[in-house]
Amino acid sequence: MSTIEKFNEHVMHSYGRYDVVLEKGKDRIAVDENGKEYIDFGSGIGTNSLGYCNDKWVDMVCNQVKSIQHTSNYYYTKVQADFAEKLTAITGYKNMFFGNSGAEANECAIKIARKYSFDKYGKGRHNIITLVNSFHGRTLATLSATGQEVFHNYFFPFVEGFINVEANNIEDLRAKLDDTVCAVMFEYIQGEGGVCALEQDFVDEIYKLCAEKDVLTIADEVQTGVGRTSKFLAGDWFGKKADITTLAKGIAGGIPMGVCLAGEKCAQVLTPGTHGSTFGGNPIACAGGLAVLEKAGDESFLAEVREKSDYLRKKISAIDEVASLSGIGLMVGIELKNKKAADVVKAALDEGLLLLTAKTKVRLLPPLTISYEEIDKGIAILEKLLK
Repeated sequence: MSTIEKFNEHVMHSYGRYDVVLEKGKDRIAVDENGKEYIDFGSGIGTNSLGYCNDKWVDMVCNQVKSIQHTSNYYYTKVQADFAEKLTAITGYKNMFFGNSGAEANECAIKIARKYSFDKYGKGRHNIITLVNSFHGRTLATLSATGQEVFHNYFFPFVEGFINVEANNIEDLRAKLDDTVCAVMFEYIQGEGGVCALEQDFVDEIYKLCAEKDVLTIADEVQTGVGRTSKFLAGDWFGKKADITTLAKGIAGGIPMGVCLAGEKCAQVLTPGTHGSTFGGNPIACAGGLAVLEKAGDESFLAEVREKSDYLRKKISAIDEVASLSGIGLMVGIELKNKKAADVVKAALDEGLLLLTAKTKVRLLPPLTISYEEIDKGIAILEKLLK
């Protein structure tokens, strides 16, 4: 029985998978079970931020595995404290809650917002505004928060208390941000929604209205954070810092981790017993996270990411079939003139290139450490497929 047959017999078919079995990887190259190599322009949907098996990352993770792998959150660990200290120093936030995914980080943000409002104003001020075309996760609460009707099926009843506002529509925001709202939750760049960045005026209005009404701002930076846009947080491009920011995907370089960062206003909202996670802040994940922060928290490294993203975007823009580019930094959406993104991504596998889709676009989320040579090789394959 082949790997794929064995897998399909014993694992629920909740994903649309390609017929590729990846066995190992090094830096930006993945290798399948037959020895075929692939240049990775997707990095596990933005998760392998340092590529595959980065030497420093491997050393830190393996050393932690040999020391202690888990303790539960009844106890303290040095590696968790070190990671938290470094991440708050880089981002300027007061403290954080550890989970294991972006959905968990967003669940935590939702609970903080509602408890902050309940503690201060009592019942009836629990609604959270999210944006049309947003994506916040697949748990019942984060799925309810997601502003895409395609996801609102099968799992009825959904969680109440979420109001959708059209992205970049200031009048819609003003009309719906009433006294029942405790938070506005948004992605600076809607990743799963098509790699669509918000407009500066709209972001400015969110912060202005929320400040006037003591409504919390929640920035979902699960996909945009940790250097993906060539700044550690995408909010830096907009000159804004939310009351709460959520991170996941690339934060630990491929080990499950989600983080909910809180500023001064809501840093003390969660009290013992109000939230928890068995695996949150796992020592192995924190060790991987420290290796990522050593790179992604360095301004000279982020400057290199910026230069590479400019180089990559310029080369892609020169391809005739490309209608437009979206996103910021190494978070790239490619709108095509005639071809279908899904067809291009599937064809790229035969040519040894891993790509992603986002709505009608080809999506690129290459490792932050990608080389110019790998960019050239990957784009040469892409250009061949688009001709």
